[in-house]
Amino acid sequence: MTPLSVRRAGPLDARPMAELLNAVIALGGTTAMTSPASADTLRDWMARPRAIWHLAEDPEGEVLGFQWVDPHPTLGAEVAQISSFARPGRTGLGIGSALFEATKPACRAEGYVWINAEIRADNSGGLIYYQSRGFEDWGRLENYRLATGQLVNKVLKRYDL
Repeated sequence: MTPLSVRRAGPLDARPMAELLNAVIALGGTTAMTSPASADTLRDWMARPRAIWHLAEDPEGEVLGFQWVDPHPTLGAEVAQISSFARPGRTGLGIGSALFEATKPACRAEGYVWINAEIRADNSGGLIYYQSRGFEDWGRLENYRLATGQLVNKVLKRYDL
């Protein structure tokens, strides 16, 4: 297993996190995001009220993955919306597990009651990841239109804190 550490992410981490996110977006097929995100965009997202960001890094400081939650826009203030990303080629190394172990208590401390995940139905790795963390299916979004116009289905999963 790759040695890694998890810590809260801050504004100075936005550039390497944006680079990792953009590599995932460029590969396609696992995220609903279709356009690259800048470091400034990530800093703006990090500044949202009640946003919680963690990153996993190796001993040399390379960002291996990151995860964030912020309030779900329609399900209420007690529901966190989660997003998780691992560096391409570095999945299956415990990165997501370590990130979620940091995210859970931070969500409880922030007053969230449950976490919502929306995973593309064609993202088998994402579906397996959230299932293995204890998320349970609670719904689907059919024909979700990406910014490119492509239609995908999403599986809705929840984790009760």
